[in-house]
Amino acid sequence: MLTARRYAGAFVAVAVGVALLAAATLLLASGRPQVPDRLAQAAVVVQSPEVGASDSFQPTRPWSSIVATQFAGRLAALPGIAAAVPDRTFYAQPLIDGRPWAADGQREDAHQGHGWSSARLGGLRLTAGGPPRRVGEVVVDRALGLSPGASVTLLTAAGPESYTVTGLVDAPGVHVADEVAAALAPGVRAIGLLLAPDADPERVAAAARGVVGGDGRVLTGDDRGALEPRVDARTRWIGMQVLTATAALAGFVTIFVVASTFAFTVAQRRRELGLLRAVGATPRQVRRMVYAQALAVGAAAGLAGLLVGAALAPLLGRLLVDVGFEPATFRVRYAGWPVAVSLAAGPVIALLAVWSASRQAARVRPLEALRAAAVEQRPIGRLRLGTGVLLVAAGTALSVATATSDDARDGATYALYAVMALVAGATVLAPVVVGPVVRLLRPPVRGRGGAVGLLVRAGASTATRRTASTAAPVLLTVAFAVLVSGMVRTTTEAYAVGRADNVNAGWVVVPDGAPGLTDRAVEAAPGAALLPTTVFGTDPGTAAVRPLIALGVDPAAFAAANRVLTVVTGSLDDLRDANTVVLTASAVSGTGLPAQPYPVVFADGELVPLRVVAVVTNDSLPGDLLLPRAVVRAHDPSALTSAVYVRDRVAPPVGARVIDVSAWAAEADHAEDRLVWLCTLLLIGVSAGYGAIAVANTLLLAATGRAADLRLIRLAGATRRQVVWLVTAESALVVLIGAVLGGAVAFVGLLSIRAGLAEQVGAPVDLIVPWPVVGGVVGLCLLLAVTASVLPTWRSLRHRPAH
Repeated sequence: MLTARRYAGAFVAVAVGVALLAAATLLLASGRPQVPDRLAQAAVVVQSPEVGASDSFQPTRPWSSIVATQFAGRLAALPGIAAAVPDRTFYAQPLIDGRPWAADGQREDAHQGHGWSSARLGGLRLTAGGPPRRVGEVVVDRALGLSPGASVTLLTAAGPESYTVTGLVDAPGVHVADEVAAALAPGVRAIGLLLAPDADPERVAAAARGVVGGDGRVLTGDDRGALEPRVDARTRWIGMQVLTATAALAGFVTIFVVASTFAFTVAQRRRELGLLRAVGATPRQVRRMVYAQALAVGAAAGLAGLLVGAALAPLLGRLLVDVGFEPATFRVRYAGWPVAVSLAAGPVIALLAVWSASRQAARVRPLEALRAAAVEQRPIGRLRLGTGVLLVAAGTALSVATATSDDARDGATYALYAVMALVAGATVLAPVVVGPVVRLLRPPVRGRGGAVGLLVRAGASTATRRTASTAAPVLLTVAFAVLVSGMVRTTTEAYAVGRADNVNAGWVVVPDGAPGLTDRAVEAAPGAALLPTTVFGTDPGTAAVRPLIALGVDPAAFAAANRVLTVVTGSLDDLRDANTVVLTASAVSGTGLPAQPYPVVFADGELVPLRVVAVVTNDSLPGDLLLPRAVVRAHDPSALTSAVYVRDRVAPPVGARVIDVSAWAAEADHAEDRLVWLCTLLLIGVSAGYGAIAVANTLLLAATGRAADLRLIRLAGATRRQVVWLVTAESALVVLIGAVLGGAVAFVGLLSIRAGLAEQVGAPVDLIVPWPVVGGVVGLCLLLAVTASVLPTWRSLRHRPAH
């Protein structure tokens, strides 16, 4: 009774789902932070104290130069330590032919500078020349093609500066004399400890903890991965979200597809199950039989999926690195728990998916074995009807919540849950909806041929459960494709419009090939410049220290360029002195100006109490607080300007380009938008692949089970071509029904998303649907549906009926 043909679709669906789950969990298990190459030889590293949330990707609170020097001296005196080296990092990028140069665009250290002492922490050795000993000397990566004695221009935060190359190393970045590094990076976030040959790292770490106490963390072994560049940490986090979403979607869609397959199989076996009931089988025995069959399919498919997923994991890992979902240091490692999860996933998915089908099978009456016609007695039961209505009501309520949400993340979450509820509700109620939809589509079907059109409509109207089961995967696939692709495109466009509306300027000077603009570039383009830096302040609610984005600005220029700036109390004109600050309303308590100073730790580790001169609304700033530009530069010599807003077009300075405001608004989050769109296409591909498998499987089973009916149609006078056209038209109708229902469900979610976005950005938002993506998904389902129906039909009718 457990035939390969009958359960081939379920086997493939579970195998593909487990393969994706195995690959995703193996990649997740491999996504551990990596020890930076520049600290690889430091067996023990002392890190400055962490602040804020663990997933904030913000730097740790730095020590001041004095504190770091004191710590380094006390650590160097401990037994077993050969040297304690403060690691200083600052911006420095070589200019080659007038353009900023980077060895690898994905590596943050390609445009970083360090003191020469830090080279010992990474085990760097000179390949030519000597170390830098004074101001104006530098050691560079030999990949630049320079030789000792040559001159090179480094782009620093101040602007282009000329240096003499004294040596070469085989690593990205540049190294200058230690006193130069101390001036460019006065704040220190790590001290690397080089140990004596016979020293025990754990014993040294314990002694180091006694030195730093609560003002730092001592890391050894793999824990040193906490020091990886924050860019890599954020990239790794994005990759984990993509893998988690892929695994979750694969599990959800696999259960959906397998449940549809088993429900269709049970519907085809009603007479067989009725015969079992007639000879004495109880409903419990029937359920146990269906569960046993599902368990056998799930176990076999789970094993096959695990082997495929384990083999594909290294290839997928390299692909994730290439597209930017994982850092360049990512490597696939095999672990035990992904294997155990994947082996258990196959049977669990199959058992969850077959629950509804087993109940349906147990309800088959013995009298079903005597029925000569397989006519459905009732399209839907009361329990199913009630469940479908509740799901649609929940989806509608979530859609209303999406339309009225003033938070982007909450709106997206509500929209996703709304469409999931509406998809589930539409699937449950599909047998009821099929009849009206078929009548709605009656004119175009009738226009393609009288008898064939009549048979198509009659078959879809009388076998509503079969039609609904076949259309369900298309419904899910189209709804997900329309919702996700439309949501991403609409949201991206809406935020770009809102960003452009907030700026009162004609042109924007932005970096070109560099992470930011230098002071020299800002001087060449007079306008409203934003100089961001990370400072550390106190959260008014919890009194905990947290990282904040501070913007160094000229207050008059900033006020002129910011259309949404709203001052609650005080005046921006007072933002002049070195000890002044402007805060947002969420950072203060009460309605007036705070009487107490607001203490801030700057990038150089200095704690400075600031006087609050104004409070603005939370949406007034693209950051957390405002400071005079000179104050930011004094405490963060390596800070880079993110943008300069100008009224008239200017000549682009070195390392910069000039674009109009609309282009700037569209490019502001280009890197993240690209990753989001790639993730969207990946998820749509997973969903479309499952939908195609489900459609092909159900139609293949339907075509095989209807062979006798189709031969009867041949005996009634239909030609082979007419029968094939009948099957093709039925498949097209099923795909069309699924596409219409799925599109309608998704558009409800998109309309609510558009309403919520319009409320958030304060401007009209256009609804954007990538029709090529949607058309490709529907076309794939239609192609596989027609193929899965026509091929077995053509094969079964290759002989004349008389034979």
